Amino acid sequence: MNSNQLPKNEYSIFNATYINALENVSLIEELEISLHDFIKFVQNIPMDKFDYRYAEGKWTIKDIIQHIIDAERIFCYRALRISRNDKTPLPGFEENSYVENTDASIRSIQDLLSEFSAVRQSNLLLFKSFSANQLERMGIASDNPISVRAIGFIILGHQKHHQKVFIERYL
Repeated sequence: MNSNQLPKNEYSIFNATYINALENVSLIEELEISLHDFIKFVQNIPMDKFDYRYAEGKWTIKDIIQHIIDAERIFCYRALRISRNDKTPLPGFEENSYVENTDASIRSIQDLLSEFSAVRQSNLLLFKSFSANQLERMGIASDNPISVRAIGFIILGHQKHHQKVFIERYL
């Protein structure tokens, strides 16, 4: 399935921003391609930009990379639970608390990219393991209905969103 074929009833209006950021991509293929594209993209960012804040209280590029990693872990946890037919509504998460309670600034960019790669590789294997039926399963996350496959596309759109923010506000 490609992102433009995803029924709108499988994700919230909030997540439509991420889904709509995608250009008709295949879920599994793009999970792999975007891993390599993101690493290459980040490796081309000048070193003096990683700890830069474009305004007071805004996250640094390192903070955002850590946020992408944390969010992907949470999204995949949701996908796993929903794929296994767990009907328990899953809560949202406060992204600002996560950033405030990690110190990405003391980490090297290579360490962050290695973690991103490990998380994505693990999640790629998870999504490859899902049957067509599991990918279509619906659950509740952040008080909204969502499918497993929509979560995969949200991961991709979320990463793409932040890459665009890097270009527009940091580089």
